[in-house]
Amino acid sequence: MLRDKSLIPFSHQHQHALALCVRIGRALKAGPLDEQEIARWQAEIERIFTTEILFHFAAEEEILFPPASRFKPLQLLIEGLVRQHTTLRNYANSAKARQLDARQLLVFANTLSNHVRAEECQLFEGCQKMMTADELTLIGSQIEEFFRSRGVLTNACALPDQS
Repeated sequence: MLRDKSLIPFSHQHQHALALCVRIGRALKAGPLDEQEIARWQAEIERIFTTEILFHFAAEEEILFPPASRFKPLQLLIEGLVRQHTTLRNYANSAKARQLDARQLLVFANTLSNHVRAEECQLFEGCQKMMTADELTLIGSQIEEFFRSRGVLTNACALPDQS
């Protein structure tokens, strides 16, 4: 299903998150990471969480999840997504404290990737089927205002730190 324009800011951010997951996966498949490389990945996770993902989670929890929860088929999904937000925030906090190892980096990347895919394929599709065009438009304007007021870009991919 074509993504409703009101949800596109979230989908753009999902692309950024998936790119991070792919990059982590490729780095781990290329061979064992030394402590310095692991530290760089943790710094990258911290940066992306601080500049985008934490705002993304907040916008979903404040703007999208409440009206979507009105629909019984989406309620359990949303409860699971909220729990995943907590798990992913915990990984980000561990990355900030430089406490992740290579295995945990992979688990983080897989968890984030699966989370994004559930939102795109289940939540957003469900919202588009169950919500009216007016509801989606209102949500879209609230999302745009939320991100604009916080200076969060939704259509440009941040480049990874090259240091």
